[in-house]
Amino acid sequence: MARSQRHSKLDSRTARLKLAVRRKPYNGLALARGVLLLYRRNKGNGSWVLKRATGKTGKSNTSGYWTNAFAEADDFDASNGTKIMTFFEAQNEAKKLAGRTDDASGDTAPITLDGALTSYRADLIARDANPYNAEHPRVHLTSVLLSKPVQLLTSAELKKWRDSLLDTMAKSTINRLCGCVCAALELAAQHDKRIQNREAWETGLAALPNTQVARNVILSDDTVRAFVSVAYGLDEKFGLFTDTMAVTGARPSQLSRLCVEDLRDHPVRPKVMMPKSGKGGARNRAEKKLERYSVPITVELAARLKLAAKGRAGHAPLLLQSDGRPWGDNPGQSYHRMVDKIVTAIGCDPDATMYALRHSSIVRMLTASVPIRLVAALHNTSVKMIEKHYSLHITSSMASL
Repeated sequence: MARSQRHSKLDSRTARLKLAVRRKPYNGLALARGVLLLYRRNKGNGSWVLKRATGKTGKSNTSGYWTNAFAEADDFDASNGTKIMTFFEAQNEAKKLAGRTDDASGDTAPITLDGALTSYRADLIARDANPYNAEHPRVHLTSVLLSKPVQLLTSAELKKWRDSLLDTMAKSTINRLCGCVCAALELAAQHDKRIQNREAWETGLAALPNTQVARNVILSDDTVRAFVSVAYGLDEKFGLFTDTMAVTGARPSQLSRLCVEDLRDHPVRPKVMMPKSGKGGARNRAEKKLERYSVPITVELAARLKLAAKGRAGHAPLLLQSDGRPWGDNPGQSYHRMVDKIVTAIGCDPDATMYALRHSSIVRMLTASVPIRLVAALHNTSVKMIEKHYSLHITSSMASL
C-alpha cells in the first residue's frame, strides 16, 4: 500500500469541521502531477473531490481538467470504505480513479471513456463489425470527457455534451453518435463491476425525440444517370463504384466487400453475388457477412467490371480506388467530397448522398409493381423496413394499377 500523506486541515474530522461551509472545495493534496484531492465542506458530511488535468484542452471545454466528487467524508458518519471515506481512504481511491496508483493490491486503474472507446473498437473488429462506430465519437467528444473514468461520468455532463451537438448536426445523427458511446460504456460496465452508474448514460444520452421519420431522397432515372456520369468524369474508379451502387441498390459497405469471383459474367443475364450486410444486431455477424445473394446487373456494367477485374485473383476486391487501395469498411470517408461535387454539378436535392442511389433503386422497383418481398430480398433488407420507409411509394404504385 502506498504511503498516505497528511494534511493538518483535512486529515481529521475535528479539523475539517472547523472549516466554513461553502460550495467551492478547499485545496487539499497534490497526489501526483496533475492529480489533486480536494474537500468540499457541506452542512452534512463533506465531499472528497478529485481534480485531474486532462493533459490537453478540449474541443468545447478549454479548462484542461475535470473535477468530480467521488465519496462523502466521515465528518458525522463512520466510514464504510465505499460511499463514506476517511481522508486516507480518499487518497488511495483518488489515486486509483486517476490511474496514478502504485498500490500493490492488484487493482487495475478504472477505465476512462477514452479507454472504453478503445476497447469497443477492438470488440467491433473481433466481431467483424465496423470500427468506425468507435472512432467517430472521438471527433466530437471533449478531452475532459475522454479522460474521465467511466464510473465518474454523470448524466448532467453527458446530457450537456449531447445537447451541445444540436447546432452542428441532425438529431438522428446525434442519436446514432450517442448510441455508439452508450455501446462503448455498456461494454466497459460488463467487464468492470465497479462501474455502477449505468443511469448516467441511459439518462444523459437518451435518444432525442421526433427523429424516426426518414427523409429518403429519391432521384429520377435521368438524375441517376447524370449522377453516375459525373462520377465517372471525376474519377473512373469512383464512377464504377457509383455505377454498381446505382444498378444494384446495395449499401456502400457491401460493395466494398465484393470480390472478383463474385462477378458472374453471363452474356445475357450477368449478376453479382452480393455479400450480406450483417445488419440486425445478431451476434453471428461475421458468419452472416460471408453469405451472398444474387443481384442482376446490366450487360454494360458487367463489361466494365470484367475489365476492372482482369488479371486479378478471385479473392481480390472487385472495386478499388484509383490508387489501388480497397474502399474499406467506411468508403464514405474517401468519396464524400466527390459526392458533394456531383450534387452541385447536377443541381439535385442538396440532401442527396450516395444512399439516394439505393433509395431510388428500391422505389424504382416498387413503382414497377415488383413484389415487396422480392424488392426486400434484392436489397438485403426486410419487408418490414420497406413498408416502414417506403410506404408512400407502395401505395402510389398500387393506386396506378
